[in-house]
Amino acid sequence: MKDIFDRIISNKGPLGRWASQAEGYFVFPKLEGPISNRMKFQGKEVITWSINDYLGMANLPEIKKVDGDAAYEHGAAYPMGARMMSGHTDYHEQLEQELAEFVSKESAYLLNFGYQGIMSCIDALVHKDDIIVYDVDCHACIIDGVRLHMGKRFTFKHNDVESLELNLERATKMAEQTGGGILVISEGVFGMRGEQGKLKEIVALKEKFQFRLLVDDAHGFGTLGKTGAGAGEEQGIQDGIDVYFATFAKSMAGIGAFLAADKEIIDYLKYNLRSQMFAKSLPMIYVKGALKRLDMLRTQPELKEKLWENVNALQNGLKERGFDIGTTSSCVTPVYLNGSIPEAMALVKDLRENHGIFCSIVVYPVIPKGLILLRMIPTATHTMADIRETLEAFSSIRERLENGTYKRLSAAVAAAMGE
Repeated sequence: MKDIFDRIISNKGPLGRWASQAEGYFVFPKLEGPISNRMKFQGKEVITWSINDYLGMANLPEIKKVDGDAAYEHGAAYPMGARMMSGHTDYHEQLEQELAEFVSKESAYLLNFGYQGIMSCIDALVHKDDIIVYDVDCHACIIDGVRLHMGKRFTFKHNDVESLELNLERATKMAEQTGGGILVISEGVFGMRGEQGKLKEIVALKEKFQFRLLVDDAHGFGTLGKTGAGAGEEQGIQDGIDVYFATFAKSMAGIGAFLAADKEIIDYLKYNLRSQMFAKSLPMIYVKGALKRLDMLRTQPELKEKLWENVNALQNGLKERGFDIGTTSSCVTPVYLNGSIPEAMALVKDLRENHGIFCSIVVYPVIPKGLILLRMIPTATHTMADIRETLEAFSSIRERLENGTYKRLSAAVAAAMGE
């Protein structure tokens, strides 16, 4: 018999093995100061491209006042307990009604956290006889939710409708044997690549196959669609989404999430979502804060307009300079480069130390070996000066990557790791 800790100590995982070189700088970095386009990193001002504050709400005075007033009136705990027992208020109901109306659904249900909320939603929606078919690039919260499923599941190639159709054929045959149904899961916006899910094409397959559709629109809510109601509105198929999910952690710069669907479905989920039935209700600070943020999202379209002005300026500037940003059709701006993990570390250090640019770095195993992804999140708080400085910095780092500068700088790190 082995001690389970032996494996943990000897193998820290593909990312954990870099902890001694990366922690505190490349991972678990500490950005300080008010959430904005420029913050402090290790005592130096940097232009921040890693904050999901799309609409720039996090540090607005009117937002902070509502948050502060709610904290003063209610404290951090109220309402105490789970919604079903003692954590239910008129404000929770009001927020749910306003969210449902905003995303054009009959009903909505608040979740205390997005990650555990959608996991629990998947678990509640399917029975062991049902089959799940989901996009292979779905977020980790969806993957973990699918892992809870006791029945069969299939993946389809990312945004590949033909692959989805083939897997729906397989799922349909299996469902006929088990007596179950089919749940398809995709995303409104895929958070790494920035591509919108092919929701219109997926909904069209309902004419050929019988299934229900769950969409995670964490990055689309507030940023896409005429009113900001998300990817479903953007693609004109919101009615075809059976269960709509979004978080407050991005466009609304808060904590919490929600599900929206037909009233009958929400009524079922309210009584079967284990992560909500057995966990504390969303505190009033976040409920009242979300009501204010939703009101601003609805009544101040200039926030989204400024966001997209910055998105277009950054993405067009990168493309004009020959950078590969993939096929993003959202605010998420990936920059794909070729290189190893040690090269990526040297590159990011150069960006931060010499150019004052802070963006997230994504490497294997999230993306294939040999690729570096610099993930940038434009917000409404960024300025054209921020974008010009950033584009100049990126031109510099690409030249150094191509001429081998980072390979030479990373040699010591690679040697230390035995690469």
